Amino acid sequence: MNTSWKAGTARANITPAEPLWLAGYGGRDRPAEGTLQPVWAKALALEDAGGRRGVVLTTDLCGLSRGSCDRVRELLRRSTGLTTAEIFLTSTHNHCSPVTSDSLVDYYPLDGAVWDGVHRYTRRVEEQLAEIAGAAVSSCEPVTLHAGTGHADFAVNRRNNREADVPDLRAAGTPLAGPVDHRVPLLTARRRNGSLLALLFGYACHPTTLSFYQICGDYPGFAQEALEARHPGATALFWTGCGGDQNPLPRRSMELCRAYGARLAAGVDDALNGALRPLASELRTAFVTVPLPFEGMPGRTELQDAGETGSAIRKRWAARLLARLARGEALETEYPYPLQAWRLGDQLWFGLGAEAVVDYALRAQREFGPDTWTCGYAHELIAYIPSRRVWDEGGYEGGNLYEYGLPAERWSGDVEERIWAGVHAVTARVERTSGV
Repeated sequence: MNTSWKAGTARANITPAEPLWLAGYGGRDRPAEGTLQPVWAKALALEDAGGRRGVVLTTDLCGLSRGSCDRVRELLRRSTGLTTAEIFLTSTHNHCSPVTSDSLVDYYPLDGAVWDGVHRYTRRVEEQLAEIAGAAVSSCEPVTLHAGTGHADFAVNRRNNREADVPDLRAAGTPLAGPVDHRVPLLTARRRNGSLLALLFGYACHPTTLSFYQICGDYPGFAQEALEARHPGATALFWTGCGGDQNPLPRRSMELCRAYGARLAAGVDDALNGALRPLASELRTAFVTVPLPFEGMPGRTELQDAGETGSAIRKRWAARLLARLARGEALETEYPYPLQAWRLGDQLWFGLGAEAVVDYALRAQREFGPDTWTCGYAHELIAYIPSRRVWDEGGYEGGNLYEYGLPAERWSGDVEERIWAGVHAVTARVERTSGV
């Protein structure tokens, strides 16, 4: 058996010790009221036959800011020498996890004292991510890597199906509308004795089954829990695919949340028991940023109007931007969008920042092959990332940048082609170099 790969894993419980507000929904009005299920940060370190390294970091959080991601990378650069390209940092976008610093800053009605607790929690999570990445690197042992694909069908395109209609449509056997990605990509790492060290898997769907006031990992948390119970000694890590426009439907019950977790875990086990292909021991990594211009940037008059007549979120957004202008600060006109590519043998992965819609994963499969994996929630939580189709159609995922604190209504209309030019650039780097 070829064990020229090395791998190591580590984890940290990132459930807060003090009551914090939960992230992801703007309508909550009080902090969390307990913990149903712990939330975790996990690390999978990989090293190929040539000594090239990479670490996948997953968290059960709604998302991290650019500042948090940069601090984690700097801590890892100092402790391990890993570069930005070699750190694949993801969050599940779980809406039952604690609020984190500088992310969705206008979403929550929090005062200074509450934000102080959020900042303390976030700094500790940043340290924990660096700690577990270092521990995973230090614990690397010989493994074989295999890749495969399972299936789970509970994700629904929320733009094309009314939530209230979905149960009846499913019961009648009526096909649901809109593009979806029901694949469950899987990477396995097995020790020399054949036992599983790690299961890294993904799915393109919002973790928004639940909307209550308890900390919980939502369906990805239950899927990881089930897999680790069935495969003792293995670490299960989850990343969210291009699920910006995908919801688990129907939802809003614990029974459904556990059922979706079980179905996702079953999809992983189907892949595990099916045709897995070995991955040659060669790791190539690359990272770029692509400038994405804003469209519909407000002036002082528009901000003043929003501050008087807008929603609570929009009023907080307008007040913050007006305060910046009053201090003489210029508002940004574009965002440096992060893009990452990894190639493990013949397996190609993309990491897209923020909330990419499903069209990006489907395009990647068409252009680079059906086994291409695309993580839609890598790096920082920026905003929704519409395809040209979604941008033209408009609607929630086509704009609403203000909800994320950005000083604009939406991206420029060429957002997809700008990102896709970056995808091709980062892919060229993993074809010809072994890291940047």
